[in-house]
Amino acid sequence: MQIVGLDGTWRRDCLMMDVAFGGAKLVIEPSTDRLVSKDFFLVLSTTGAAYRRCELVWSNGEQLGVRFVESVDNSPKAKPPSKA
Repeated sequence: MQIVGLDGTWRRDCLMMDVAFGGAKLVIEPSTDRLVSKDFFLVLSTTGAAYRRCELVWSNGEQLGVRFVESVDNSPKAKPPSKA
């Protein structure tokens, strides 16, 4: 699983530790990296076909709390970047 910047300029591997209807608890790898943005995509499949747009709610070192954002924006920037 990965998190990917909305503009596709960065990506980080992550693990989902807990998930609920409105959000999730993630662990990012490597833990020493700081996130570049508060908003990003959580890519749930290796093909990128399953994803959720997220907003960072809290960060505690390598652990992140995210809120799932419901987007009605159909512009290209609202779609996850293709896998590089």
